[in-house]
Parts: sequence; structure tokens; C-alpha cells
Amino acid sequence: MKAGIVGLPNVGKSTLFNALTSSKQAQAANYPFCTIEPNEGIVPVPDPRLTRITKFIVPQKVIPSTLTLVDIAGIVKGASEGEGLGNKFLSHIREVDAILQVVRCFTDPDVVHVAGKVDPLADIETIEIELMLADVQTLENALPKAERAAKSGDKEAKDRAEGIKKCLAHLLNESKPLRTLTKLDETETKAIASFGLMTAKQILYVANVDENDLEGKGPQVMRVRAHAASVGAGVVPVCAKLEAEIAELDEADRAEMMSSAGISEPSLAVLARETYRVLGYQSYFTAGEKEVRAWPVPVGSTAPQAAGVIHTDFEKGFIRAEIYTLPDLETYKTERDIRSAGKLKLAGRDYIMQDGDICHFLFN
Repeated sequence: MKAGIVGLPNVGKSTLFNALTSSKQAQAANYPFCTIEPNEGIVPVPDPRLTRITKFIVPQKVIPSTLTLVDIAGIVKGASEGEGLGNKFLSHIREVDAILQVVRCFTDPDVVHVAGKVDPLADIETIEIELMLADVQTLENALPKAERAAKSGDKEAKDRAEGIKKCLAHLLNESKPLRTLTKLDETETKAIASFGLMTAKQILYVANVDENDLEGKGPQVMRVRAHAASVGAGVVPVCAKLEAEIAELDEADRAEMMSSAGISEPSLAVLARETYRVLGYQSYFTAGEKEVRAWPVPVGSTAPQAAGVIHTDFEKGFIRAEIYTLPDLETYKTERDIRSAGKLKLAGRDYIMQDGDICHFLFN
């Protein structure tokens, strides 16, 4: 689970990364390309359900799900042709699973904008075009080899060649990112997966706002929201500067500052959960005296696959899962009473995991 933070230079990517990861490993400065090499950090995914579980099952420790964030250097117009070390930076995006695009929605004369003005939709278009052009280059370079291999009768090569052609047609004729392409079948998708096509990755827009627009209702953010709605993407407004200040405080001072700013929870918590969703994951829980823990699984995972997240032996020797819900725990108070009430579900190999399931796995 790895998400890349991208955007034009000086939009607040590194400030946001440092706040999210509670670190100062990413240099944040008022000039383009202060980030060169990508920085990585592990971020917990806040989940209030963990606290609700611990009211009834008191553990020694509580462990949330986590995801990896990568702070990637700013992309500029012409990046696909090498501008601003673009090819190097673009290669880092190929390695992540989803994209968090930070768009500047604040005005500050002391923070330069590479385009000379604040226009979040123009910024979005610049990044999208560069990623599309880079994907076209990747696909055009790969097509001749795939076609030669397909002539030998290799089934996977045929799927790869067909997938490449469909992707190129979508990019060149429709001028749309590959995440909007619906014509690829499962075998074609698998055959081209190794290319790391950037516009096929899901995207979440992070609107970096000023302290006067924490709810993200200003005109610039509303433009981003309208665009995101038209392409099926999400938007999370974040004041990276304020969040960075909050992240540096101890717990008591943090609560006081959030209260004075009218914030119920850090925007970073919302962003982490939304990133988790964009990556296509949900959580199930295990709960006992040693730990209450959230485990990440792709939406649609079966019970054996979920067990395999804990240990591969659990999946190999899976017998069944015993599952109950958080509302049942809150109603009946204990696992024993849940069982007595007939609310404990016995799930076999074909059971599709639901978000929030609380599980025990039995395995050979």
C-alpha cells in the first residue's frame, strides 16, 4: 500500500508529507525542486472503531493499519521530455499504487508559483498531460516487442499487444487518462501491469488551502471539487501549514490548538482514511487481551486471503473464520454473549470479507 504525493513545485507537498509522517525528513523550502530524491514514511490510518472495540475488549496494545507515503519531487510542464529532471521524477510515480495530487488553493505572495499565478485546474491539467505523454512513450516503446512476441503464438504476448493498442487509442484518440478506460479485460490488464502506467492509477486531489478556508468551500477549492466530480475522483482540503504546526505539538497543546481553530480532528486523519479507500482497501479486526488490531485487505478479499495477511500458513491451512460485528459487540458486551445469542457467524472459504468484521481464524 504505497501512495505518491505529486504536484507542481511549491504547492506544499513536502510540508504535507512532513506533517503526515510527523517528521522533517523532506526538505520544505520556498524554491522549486528542493526535493530531489523521494522520501518515504509510514502513516497510521486512524480508525475510531478501534477505540470502540477497546471499551469491551481491553488489550495490552492497539495497532492501526498503516500505509506508505512517498514524497515525489515537483513535476513541471515538459517533464515527459526531461524538463526539471522529469524522467527521473516520473519513474518514481510508476512505483506507487495511487496518486495524491496536491494542488495549491492558497494565495501567498511570499511563496512563488512556478506558473506565476494560482490556478489549481491549470496545475491539474499540467500534471495530467505530462503523465499521459509519459504513458504514451512507454506504450509506444513496448508495442513492437509485444507484437513480435505475439506472432509466435504466445498468449500473454497477444494479450499484452492488444492491451497496449487499446491504451494507446484511449490516450491519443480520447485524450483521457487510463483510469477511465473500461475496455481492457482481466488478462489484458494483467499483461500490461508491469509497465506501471501512471494515468491508470487512482487519484485523490489534496486541496492545499489557507487557514481561512479549512472546510474547503472557497472558490478555488470548489473548482477542484467540480473537476474531481467529473472524473470520479475525491477531494480532501488540507491546510498543510497549519497541520504541520499541529503535528509538532504535544497532545495537550495539539488539542487546544485544534479547538481554537474549530477542528474536530486533524485533516491528516481524513486524508489518511481517504487514501486508504482510494487504494481499494478496507479493514477487518482481530481482538484479544494481547492486542486489538486492524488488518488491511483489498475490497473483495475472501476469508482465507484475509487470514493470509496475518500469516501465509493461516491461508494455506484455513478451516473457517468466526466473525462478529462491532454493533453486536456493543449490544452484547462480550464474545461469549455474542456466541450465546447466535450472532457469531461461521464463514467458509467463499466468504467475502466485509469492512469492520471482527474475526478469529481457525487453521490446520
